[in-house]
Amino acid sequence: MNKILSSMKNIAVVGFSPDKSKDSNKVGKYLIDQGFNVYPIYPKDGQIYGKSIYKSLSDVNEPIDTVVMFRKGEFATTLIDEVISVGAINFWLQLGIINDDAKEKAAKNGINFVQNACIMVEHKKENNGKFK
Repeated sequence: MNKILSSMKNIAVVGFSPDKSKDSNKVGKYLIDQGFNVYPIYPKDGQIYGKSIYKSLSDVNEPIDTVVMFRKGEFATTLIDEVISVGAINFWLQLGIINDDAKEKAAKNGINFVQNACIMVEHKKENNGKFK
């Protein structure tokens, strides 16, 4: 986890909902507030917190080092291929999301992988609960 948290700068949040009551929105906003370059990935057009929404990782024309997923676990099986194709080095499945097939494929491709953990909680722990 430490390796991911210390290496991330450009983060794609897959399933970043514009609904402020959703965890993906709260975590995405937290990452933006921490100064990370965040790319919301969501099926609808528009913006979230001034950031353009993209429909897939391949639509982002900027480097992505970290992909955080807020989708059902099965989705990680296909998303890992996109993670590999965009050259991301970190793949994070949020709390309650587990996919061992994606974990195995990430390991085979040298991608740092975390599942069933909240990136916001872990980042706060790493920074003693303080914003940057």
